[in-house]
This record gives sequence, C-alpha cells and structure tokens, in this order.
Amino acid sequence: MSLPLFVIFAALLIVSALGVILQRNPVRSALSLVVTLFLLAVVFIFLEAHLVALLQIVVYAGAIMVLFLFVIMLLNLQSEPVEVGRVGLRFAAAAAGSLFALQLIWVARAKGFLAGGMNDGLPADFGSTTVLGEKLFTQYLLPFEITSVLLLVAIIGAVVLAKRQVN
Repeated sequence: MSLPLFVIFAALLIVSALGVILQRNPVRSALSLVVTLFLLAVVFIFLEAHLVALLQIVVYAGAIMVLFLFVIMLLNLQSEPVEVGRVGLRFAAAAAGSLFALQLIWVARAKGFLAGGMNDGLPADFGSTTVLGEKLFTQYLLPFEITSVLLLVAIIGAVVLAKRQVN
C-alpha cells in the first residue's frame, strides 16, 4: 500500500470514527461504526491480510453490529436534547485532541515509523488462516472467551433493563 493511499484511507477512518462519537443518535453512531469497520477491512486488504479483512467484515461489521443495533432498538434510546452552553468546552477538547494528534504524528515521524513501505517487516504468513487460528486458540483463547461472555452479559442486561421499563 502506498503512503498517499494509506493517508486517504486513514483520513476516512478518522472521520468515520469521529462520526461514531459525535453523533447524538445511537443508530447513526452504530452506522458510522459499520463504515469504520468496513474501511478498516479495506486497509487489511491492502496489507494482503485477506482473511483478517473477511473476518473484520463478517464478524464485526456483520454479527457484532447486528447485536449492537438489536440492543439499541431493544432499549429504545431516544436522542438527547442539544446542549447550547458547551461550545467553549467542545472547542477546547477539539484543540487538545488536535494537538495530541499532531504530536503523535511528529513522534511517529521522528522514530521513523512513517518512512518506508507499509509491508516492510511483515512476516510472509501474515494474516494467514493457520497463523490466525493458532494465535486465537492458543495465545488469545482466554481473551476470546472473555469477550464472548461479556457480549452475552450485555445482551442479558439489555433485555432485563428493557423488561423493567415495559412493566
């Protein structure tokens, strides 16, 4: 992946990720997250990690986002009223975030992370099914199972909260 192409996709990723946290409507925020996950899959495709890109789309943009939208619809979240007195605070937060991003770019450039091609230093079997399966079911088995339990607990909690509000 060439650097200009990476910069374009990185900028689109940042804009869609900002859409996730800046949207007031939870459904629109979830849809912005879907766009973010799809763009991340495109970056994986350019890194020649096709399996990881496919899993990104199927698992995260597909199954997990359907789960999130189900919970959002189940909770029947309404959009919050717009607060008008926080313009100065929002500007200060945006300025601090911009300064942090610029400093991060400066440090990355000073350390040499932005020099060279994107595929430099990757092993030949990066993103292959064998390596992914081996890592997932040996080194990362416990975090994988903890994540599935957390998702199950979140669903049960949303159903209990929604049932309490109905009664």
